[in-house]
Amino acid sequence: MLQSLKHLNSEDISFLQSICPGRCQTQKEILEKYGHDETEDLLYLPEVVLHPTTVDEISSIMKYCNARTIPVTPSGARTGLSGGALPVFGGVALSMERFNQIIEIDEKNLQVTTEPGVITEVLQQAVAEKGLFYPPDPASKGSCFIGGNVAENSGGPKAVKYGVTSDYVLNLEVVLPTGDVIWTGANVLKNATGYNLTQLIVGSEGTLGIITKIVLRLIPHPTHDLLMLVPFRNAEQACEAVAALFQAGITPSGIEFMERDALVWTQDFTKDYTIDVKEDHAAHLLIEVDGFDPEQLMQECEKIMVVIERFDTDELLFAESKAQKDALWSLRRKVGEAVKSQSIYKEEDTVVPRYYLPNLLHAVKSIGKKYGFHSVCYGHAGDGNLHVNIIKGDLTDEQWENELPLAIRELFKEVVRLGGTLSGEHGIGLVQKGYMDIAFSAVSLEIMRSIKKVFDPNGILNPGKVID
Repeated sequence: MLQSLKHLNSEDISFLQSICPGRCQTQKEILEKYGHDETEDLLYLPEVVLHPTTVDEISSIMKYCNARTIPVTPSGARTGLSGGALPVFGGVALSMERFNQIIEIDEKNLQVTTEPGVITEVLQQAVAEKGLFYPPDPASKGSCFIGGNVAENSGGPKAVKYGVTSDYVLNLEVVLPTGDVIWTGANVLKNATGYNLTQLIVGSEGTLGIITKIVLRLIPHPTHDLLMLVPFRNAEQACEAVAALFQAGITPSGIEFMERDALVWTQDFTKDYTIDVKEDHAAHLLIEVDGFDPEQLMQECEKIMVVIERFDTDELLFAESKAQKDALWSLRRKVGEAVKSQSIYKEEDTVVPRYYLPNLLHAVKSIGKKYGFHSVCYGHAGDGNLHVNIIKGDLTDEQWENELPLAIRELFKEVVRLGGTLSGEHGIGLVQKGYMDIAFSAVSLEIMRSIKKVFDPNGILNPGKVID
């Protein structure tokens, strides 16, 4: 299908300008802005950037582009880490930035209807004012769009207790590559009516349709939370402690792993040295509990400390104020930026059953020694989700381009052997699609290709992503 994709001509540009008057851009600096996301240093220029404001405009754009096999790449806040928003075949970058309204907060049914261009944290704050809670909270929540979260099935620290984006999506309005507009489900908590198109669109990375409205379920907002930072002298023991906490009947609202370099580099990046990271601190766990009963939360913390005492730890830090809690979470959320500021890097979003997290960390370090790369690891330990940042450092360009893909393939094979998979929340996008054969059989991949062809017969929507 991809061989038939066309470049735009002046006639195409004129027609698209008529659909989006004053919102059709071809200036070089604009094309460069929409040619990258947060994936490494990759850049692919679109030929035009469109800013539609209505569903009808998107439908008209898709009908036109589908008839002429012009590639269209949906574009949100471009905070992704797998190249999902890169217009690798040029064509149209379809910006969803002007779909930025929260349409309705339904307090009676604990639901919110929103457009996809609303910043996730803005949505969370709006429902929190009503005493309601939308839990998924990716590190980029202050800048990413809720539509991108749905497209990637984002998670974040609170996924360990509350689940990921897919657990909250009830219904979606979607413009198909053909220009047809559908609703995928119903605004209900139970739905056994036909195939689940809603969950098919969630996590499809903008390859099946363009999301224009989202209905999310909400829950009551917890009134209290407690937070502690625990230093471990052995990083694999920190991973072991995660499963031990759950085996003891404890379900934290967040349990984050940061090995030493992750925290130290973030301190250097933020110039915040309030946390005393000693020489023998190999890793830290950031552990949060939340709920509605302060006494019960204190009891949970006491149980946590009993479990932690079984491991080689230093004195834990208990956050005693909101300012301390915010400072600790800020450090954790800025790890990715800090690593990126240090060196050229690649980030792998591995995930395994949480009990095997120590095995995964051991494999990362062993493979690193074999291929000569340094890695900085952190992630949502409670989900078994480890972000592996591979640092170029002193590797030659030849090693980086030719040997590192072999190392990553070896790592992914070990991940799958442990019962895990290639991505927990960042998606496959452009940079991981070459490894999909490790996680899926040929039959499974062909089913995925068939689904793509049903939705997008001409292969115009976000081409080159997830599967070939």
